[in-house]
Amino acid sequence: MPNVLEDSLILVVDDTTTNLEIVFEILTNVGFEVATEMDGKRALQQAESILPDLILLDVIMPGIDGFETCKKLKQNSATCDIPVIFMTANSDTDSKVTGLSIGAVDYITKPFHEEELLARIKTHLQLRNLTKTLEKRVTERTTALSRALKDLQESQLQLVQTEKMSALGQLVAGVAHEINNPVGFIHGNLRHASVYFQDMINLIDLYQQHYPNPVPEIQEEIAAIDLNYMLSDLPNLISSMKEGVQRIRNISTSLRTFSRADSDRKVSCNIHDGIDSTIMILKYRLKASKDRPDIQVIRDYDNLPELECFLGQLNQVFMNLLANAIDALEESNVGRTYIEIEANPNQVLIQTTLNENKNHILIRIKDNGIGMSADVQQKIFDHLFTTKPVGKGTGLGLSIARQIIAEKHGGTLEVNSAIGQGSEFIIKLPIKKS
Repeated sequence: MPNVLEDSLILVVDDTTTNLEIVFEILTNVGFEVATEMDGKRALQQAESILPDLILLDVIMPGIDGFETCKKLKQNSATCDIPVIFMTANSDTDSKVTGLSIGAVDYITKPFHEEELLARIKTHLQLRNLTKTLEKRVTERTTALSRALKDLQESQLQLVQTEKMSALGQLVAGVAHEINNPVGFIHGNLRHASVYFQDMINLIDLYQQHYPNPVPEIQEEIAAIDLNYMLSDLPNLISSMKEGVQRIRNISTSLRTFSRADSDRKVSCNIHDGIDSTIMILKYRLKASKDRPDIQVIRDYDNLPELECFLGQLNQVFMNLLANAIDALEESNVGRTYIEIEANPNQVLIQTTLNENKNHILIRIKDNGIGMSADVQQKIFDHLFTTKPVGKGTGLGLSIARQIIAEKHGGTLEVNSAIGQGSEFIIKLPIKKS
């Protein structure tokens, strides 16, 4: 049990000087610090000023009596927890019940018995210390449990997202691989087919030069198949097929770049590859529809050094920010006609730069959508917060995005926005490995 005399301050309130002197001597002789007052009004002021550990309060005083003084002490948040012991010559039961009902912890009857006075004071000071210690331990324990719960939620969130992205990455990489094989076969054969067709065209030209007047059956077939048009259009068909195959190859490459499995350490990467692969995957959402023209993606890339990073995880961030920008643009289109949107087109600006000290890369993703209020901006990165309808948003995307940027890469993710003026997300990544 701690020594209750150490640093304990007692306020004694009594309108009789003799009583004050007696109590003061008893308490100071055993080591208590003592302050005294002779009326209730000054006692209230003194109690709020010095915040004693215990108050000895006379019941009968001029002006504000002890009962009223106790009531006011208990109504004040600064003094309500200070134990009050009444001192009185009146020992009737009704007075004791009244005092205890308004918040006093004990009663001491005059004239005082020194041992009884000290015993009661020490008991209530020990109870006071135990209560304060218990409150402190409860607060500390609650804080520790809250922190542990938050850490657990963040760990679970990251684990679920990592497993989901790992499974998605394996699926996408497998699909990309399966696409790549037949596309590679077609791409290689188109090159040979183009040469073969050109040889056949040359051969037909030779026949027409040496046999300008073929038999009627051949002339009829030439007219039926429109040979001249076929010969002029065939190279265009071959070129179009080559372009389509190349686009499929680009999509396959983008899928593999986006879904690359990160190792347990960072590797040097070109950030622009990750951004471009994400745009390629989202291209179906950027295309024009019957309700709106294309969403314009404006790329303003600086000449950046390679960055040591987990590119697969950064791609998750780019995907989330770009998908949110498209959502904001589509929401801003509600109630606008095709012509109105065309006059003020939907745009997403992606800008990469080096900061002045050239030790950080800045990536800005800005849309001209509906924007966000200041209140939403304060909560946008909170766990499970979402502005989207039920079933369309989990409230995990931006929380995970900031976690990836801050904890995995030592960077920052901030937002600037205003209602009707769009939103801008700013990623800041250190170039050198920390």
